[in-house]
Amino acid sequence: MNFRKGSDMKIGMKELKERVAKAYSLLEDCTVCPRKCRVNRLKGEMKFCGIGREAVVSSFAPHFGEEPPLIGSYGSGTIFFAGCNLLCSFCQNYDISHAREGRTSSGEEVAAMMIALERLGCHNINFVSPTHVTPQILMAILIARDNGLTVPLVYNCGGYESVETLKLLDGIIDIYMPDMKYSDPNVAEELSSAPDYPAVSRSALKEMHRQVGDLVIDSLGRAKSGLLIRHLVMPGGKAGTEEVMKFIATEISMDSYVNIMDQYRPCYHAHLTKEIDRRITSQEYSQAIGIALRCGLHRGFERYV
Repeated sequence: MNFRKGSDMKIGMKELKERVAKAYSLLEDCTVCPRKCRVNRLKGEMKFCGIGREAVVSSFAPHFGEEPPLIGSYGSGTIFFAGCNLLCSFCQNYDISHAREGRTSSGEEVAAMMIALERLGCHNINFVSPTHVTPQILMAILIARDNGLTVPLVYNCGGYESVETLKLLDGIIDIYMPDMKYSDPNVAEELSSAPDYPAVSRSALKEMHRQVGDLVIDSLGRAKSGLLIRHLVMPGGKAGTEEVMKFIATEISMDSYVNIMDQYRPCYHAHLTKEIDRRITSQEYSQAIGIALRCGLHRGFERYV
């Protein structure tokens, strides 16, 4: 099993400050994510994600609905960021992603949230939908680390990531938790206006795995570092589960921790696409588990086998 210990990955404060500066430079002609909208977010300009210079936080709290290695006994310290660089038509959190409900928050304020969550006993800080506000998160991490933050950091994203931006997180993020949503460019375009999603997400997962390796879980069952992949099974095979599992097994690692999720339900504008205007069946979910097993994968979905 390939891994690097989170404690060995941490970069120094000087390097972290330099990473923050590099990340903020991406906002001036925004290329933070693969959309490459090229607006000046430092001046408050907005485009696809709908977020300007400052991050918008919808909520922060201990969360007990994540994967078992993240929640432990006291929960995962989630910070939900408003806006999104995918804006899926079936989004279950459309009030946060599409409507961008939340409060504009400075780096100091986000850092204070992180410190508060650690003091509550949360086992990690879990940045939910961080992609489009990665520079702002890096600034908050700098401030929080300067104030004693020590718990692992989780990058909980949709998988539509710029490798250039991910490299700025090397040695900073302990646990990457990306989705692998689709394997078909046509489906990705139809549901997320991102026909390049399959290619982009594959490159992103390779970079994440290069940085942190497979998921490492301590003797108490808590995640310390590594890659945790999510795949949402969709009606009618829309997610392209077979191709996703083959990619993970052959190009990432047989020891990848893969949460094969069964909670799809039609939300937001899902009713406009006939094929996804229903929940999945138990047979569709069982088929997905079977595909993963045939590919040689064995972690993350054991409780359903």
